[in-house]
Amino acid sequence: MRWWFWGPLALLGVGALAAVIVVAVLRGQYEQRVAQFDMADIEKMESATLVYDRNNELVGKFFLQNRVPVPADQISPWMTKAVIAAEDNRFYEHDGVDYWGIARAALKNYRSGRIRQGASTVTQQLARNSFDMRERTYERKIIEIFLANRIERHFTKDQIMALYLNRVYFGSGFYGIEAAARGYFGISAKNLTVGQCAMLAGLLKSPNGLSPWNNPEGARNARNFVLGRMQDLGFLSSADARNEQESLLVTSRRTNLHKVSYAVDYVRQQAIAAIGYDRVMNGGFKIYSTLDLRMQRAAENAVRTQLSEIERRPGYDHQTYAQFVEKFKPYDDVLRTGGFPSTQPPTPRYLQGAVVAFDNRTGGILTLVGGREFKHSEYNRATQARRPAGTAFTPLVFAAALERGIFPGEIVQDAALDNRYVGVGGTTGILGEWGVERADNAYEGGIPARFAIAQGKNGATVRLGWMAGLDNVRALAAKAGIRSPLRNFSNTFLGASEVTLDELSLAYTMVPGGGFRPDRGHIIDRIVEADGSVIYRTPVSRISVVADSTAYQLHATLEDALRVGTGAAAARFGLGNFPAGLKTGTAYNFTDTYAIGYNSAVTCGAWVGFDRPTKIFRGAFGNDLALPIWISVMNAAAREFPPGEIARPASIIPVSVCRVSGLLETGRCEEEVTDPQTGEKRREKTAYIEYATQASKPTIPCDVHGTGLRIYTAEENQQSDWPKAVAAVDLNMVRPIAVSAPALVGLSDAYQSVRPAALRLRESEIPVAKAEAVNAPAASPATETTEDGVPVAKAEPVTSQEVRKAEPVKPMDVPLDAPPVPMDVPEPIRF
Repeated sequence: MRWWFWGPLALLGVGALAAVIVVAVLRGQYEQRVAQFDMADIEKMESATLVYDRNNELVGKFFLQNRVPVPADQISPWMTKAVIAAEDNRFYEHDGVDYWGIARAALKNYRSGRIRQGASTVTQQLARNSFDMRERTYERKIIEIFLANRIERHFTKDQIMALYLNRVYFGSGFYGIEAAARGYFGISAKNLTVGQCAMLAGLLKSPNGLSPWNNPEGARNARNFVLGRMQDLGFLSSADARNEQESLLVTSRRTNLHKVSYAVDYVRQQAIAAIGYDRVMNGGFKIYSTLDLRMQRAAENAVRTQLSEIERRPGYDHQTYAQFVEKFKPYDDVLRTGGFPSTQPPTPRYLQGAVVAFDNRTGGILTLVGGREFKHSEYNRATQARRPAGTAFTPLVFAAALERGIFPGEIVQDAALDNRYVGVGGTTGILGEWGVERADNAYEGGIPARFAIAQGKNGATVRLGWMAGLDNVRALAAKAGIRSPLRNFSNTFLGASEVTLDELSLAYTMVPGGGFRPDRGHIIDRIVEADGSVIYRTPVSRISVVADSTAYQLHATLEDALRVGTGAAAARFGLGNFPAGLKTGTAYNFTDTYAIGYNSAVTCGAWVGFDRPTKIFRGAFGNDLALPIWISVMNAAAREFPPGEIARPASIIPVSVCRVSGLLETGRCEEEVTDPQTGEKRREKTAYIEYATQASKPTIPCDVHGTGLRIYTAEENQQSDWPKAVAAVDLNMVRPIAVSAPALVGLSDAYQSVRPAALRLRESEIPVAKAEAVNAPAASPATETTEDGVPVAKAEPVTSQEVRKAEPVKPMDVPLDAPPVPMDVPEPIRF
């Protein structure tokens, strides 16, 4: 051998030895660096938190990465074959690195002058995704190779494939195979077909660019390529591959992943308050809510259907939902993909509705609708919007009066009031000032307090509020769960103060609860870890608001309101045949309408109105707009929670009283009435059954239809052998009348109205001209008209000088033959 042979061979050997030494040194360095990675982190992934209803039906999810990890046996075997065909056809042969693939990629990158191909195996991609190695450098590639070798030594091939499929991004916001299967096809990963698996595997090259929603043609071509590779590798026959390639590409409709509904968003808010933002969004928990999905669907459908019907009514002149949808279209696609529009979307101005329903026992929210469309506005009108409660507030006034011992049959005057006593606002008389729940309302004079609430007689309700006391009404409302501040004026009796729908509805639960209510409304029952351990459970307690007797008296009144009062249209709208109570409500100027009621199991509140205080239309009443929504929800609730009777407590005594006097029936309590249809006159009994406590029940017979005489029984006459002189009239049986102020100033009533009576109040309890809404003197009837051009006649305001203490009775000092006082010079009547 000559030197020209041994020389190069020696140099080659030295070079090889040097290369081996360098590789050994580098291998030791990189293996030390790779050893710092914790293999347990590969199994830790950000996971979506799933939300279930009370019947364990999935209703939503929260996530930063929309991922639902599943075990290997819950993934279709076709998915593994499709990924091998698309990404790593030597997966079961290499030790984590395909060296021949790397050599081919290196040659291609050298020729192109930049890194264009990586030849990464499934194991290398798992390493890169698990430890967030995104740099496109050679050093990162070397670390990835050594890390892949370590992963292969730590996990089996099947474990590696399952970890990869649970972690990899499939586009359109879907991380992991389960989220992708449910998002694109509406099925679980274990039920994927071979064609569906091929499409998902094809997306891995360009997840967003090949999404079937963004690029259906690209997704189809990627699917067909993978099917062809599966045929080449022997996973499919040529006939099966061809059939799948010729089949249609069918996916589910795209939905907004993050913003599902007001109810799910409220679950998210309460969950974050309970365990924190990061844990909720990444922890992969299961949240079991109090929602009932069937009731929720019924409520959402009822809101959409009813509000659309209102918008079609003649004369409706506001923006409609359809008009706004057309205006919103340019922003719709961007929001649906989770993106952000370049300009601010428009604000909806169409008619809105809201619903909330509670489990009477626990306070769990069974259904929650915060508006017509969450993507248009995330403002929750059921929990955030403070709006005038309108006459739906009046049951709390009645409850405060009952708590003070006022008999439900107490006679209160339903008569005109100067608006400056109350300060509701407006000058258009009965309909505009009071928002009474009927267009043909008329003043009825003295009526039982119970009828005033059930029939929506607001003049009488204000007087009942004065009897109860404004401070007492406000205190009871706070105890009932009204967190919002209430105004210190008499207009609070008619719901002029702003409250939220959920707090007002929660207050009503005290009626079927026998005077008790849940301490708060909640929408989460419990939060559970992946291993089944409970990490949070909402505590449940109850608060005493009123006596059980008050609760039942209020129930009897609201039952009347539903059957024959302001909610009588419920039968026409299809309310089921079950025991229930209801109060509809309308705010001043027809801006807000309500229907709030209950059965023994569920309490529901419905609201219809605009986000900004706006008149819906003249004559828009709660018993027409909100009532049909309430009925739909309560009918659905009756199927899920069968209602029963609300039991009368032992503290309540049925008493037969006369509705004219409010006193015990005498057997002669009847009056002549005229049939409005035929005009015929007939006698009608005025007695009815009222519910009283032992302390509040009347003890005096009716002094309108009775004699007032006491008839002594034979037993009483036989108690003594000697006759005794007795008075013809027992004064204990005659109701005294306390006079505290002149009943009328002047002998003529220019405006055909009745001045507000003192109603046995002390002078200091009579509110006088307190409302801040009216400061200027009343306009002349000749210069002020209604919206329809009708002249307005207002009662003369009552001033503080006119409210005087009653003077003591003096002997008559006017001669009997003195001439009568002329009618045009009225004198005050003095007692």
